[in-house]
Amino acid sequence: MTPVLILPGLFGSEDAHWQTAWLRDHPESRLVQQENWDHPNLNVWRAKLEATLEDVGEAYVVAHSLGCLLAASLAGRPAAGRVRGALLVAPCDLPATDKLHPGRIAFGTMPTAELPFPSMVVGSLDDRYMSLDRLTLFSRLWGSELRNVGLAGHINVASGYGRWPGGYRIFERLKARTHHLDKIPPKRPSLGRAASSAW
Repeated sequence: MTPVLILPGLFGSEDAHWQTAWLRDHPESRLVQQENWDHPNLNVWRAKLEATLEDVGEAYVVAHSLGCLLAASLAGRPAAGRVRGALLVAPCDLPATDKLHPGRIAFGTMPTAELPFPSMVVGSLDDRYMSLDRLTLFSRLWGSELRNVGLAGHINVASGYGRWPGGYRIFERLKARTHHLDKIPPKRPSLGRAASSAW
């Protein structure tokens, strides 16, 4: 069974959070720890994620808030090849997050590169950590399928998201996408003039 790596947001996921329930409900899932949940540093936490991916071989990622940006920061790095797919729930916008929690995060700028693995972004209409316009923009930049769940805030405990069976169903849809892609044979390289002349 392919492991699932859980990436929480700023301050981590408390006991009532849906990510904590996910860890209890899915024995193949594991939390990617970091040194300081109150003051996360991108480089330090990404090193932990990359080491975990190397340890497990390959994995799915289920991220929330700042954890989504951690997952997106893998684009262009070798470890991205170990990610089977990513469920990115309520990604935060760094400017909005810094305004709400000044000086807490050292994450640089928003990742904008297209993700080299299948991904689904789940967001809401009234998330104070990311406006709908910005949610749409970054979903497009990342090449992610976007699912809007309506008036759901930051999709966390404060907005009523404890154990979240709906998230499990969305994740199964993501896995179905990756299985479908696995069955598509790779394209055979076309032979151009230079290649054909070698024969």
